[in-house]
Amino acid sequence: MFRVSVLILCLIIGLGTFFFIYKPTTEVVSPIPQEGVLSFILPIFSHKKNPDELKKQITDAIENDLPHYSVVVKDLQNDFIMTINAEYVFTGASVNKLPILGVLYYLVQKGEIDLNKKITLQEEDIQDYGTGSIRYDAPGTVYTIHTLACLMMQLSDNTAAYILGRHVEGIHTIQKTIDSWGMAQTDMENNLTSNADIALLMEKMYREKIANKALTADMFSCLKNGTIEDRIPSLLPKDITVYHKTGNGVGIIHDAGIVITPKTTYYIGLFTSDVPDEKKATQLLATISRIIYDFMK
Repeated sequence: MFRVSVLILCLIIGLGTFFFIYKPTTEVVSPIPQEGVLSFILPIFSHKKNPDELKKQITDAIENDLPHYSVVVKDLQNDFIMTINAEYVFTGASVNKLPILGVLYYLVQKGEIDLNKKITLQEEDIQDYGTGSIRYDAPGTVYTIHTLACLMMQLSDNTAAYILGRHVEGIHTIQKTIDSWGMAQTDMENNLTSNADIALLMEKMYREKIANKALTADMFSCLKNGTIEDRIPSLLPKDITVYHKTGNGVGIIHDAGIVITPKTTYYIGLFTSDVPDEKKATQLLATISRIIYDFMK
């Protein structure tokens, strides 16, 4: 009788645990995976990664092909981090559109900006260079702030970034805000930043320290399916989710983002300058991204 009672008790506890962990939910699923039971269980069974092993693989792959570069990898589910020249200051190029995006959603969270507000394009706003589509539109064309934000990230639209940075938010407000976040090496007026600063920003964005869950999901949706996918995502499996922003300039090839796999989620930042062959450097960054993915998974 005692054994039967114990068996029944164990069965009840087992079923209770099952339904506690796997209880159904009616919540809308965010594109940013939420940390739950598995985030605590997986590290227990994970092999402890050695950052020096990854660093050697990366430096062996680069050899002497990149005169100046920085690589940062940070696992967002445990304490693993690997850095190479993390605080080296680069011309940010379009990577510095990430602070514009982050501060925009921070101000939306505070109720100071409405994403649905309409902005009318003025002739003096048009930045007739580089990437983007707005420069081909006629003055008087109307956009919502939300549309400008996504065009800024997905098409790397320079006119959208100019309008948001100069008129909607203000460069002084952006700089003051990111300074308060600890981004000490990022200078928005002179378009300078470091891998360490962008890593700090993207982790802050990911952990919903800038905006609430819904706004964070919306913000990250602008970082997916961009027109330039030839670096971090290029050699990764097609079912892997990558939220990222590239940067291009003369001798400059950057990419920074968050990679989400079934087993881990990590920040990856790849920054270069003074590269002699931009096409070769782009291919090399794609190779490094794959090396990091194989190591992290």
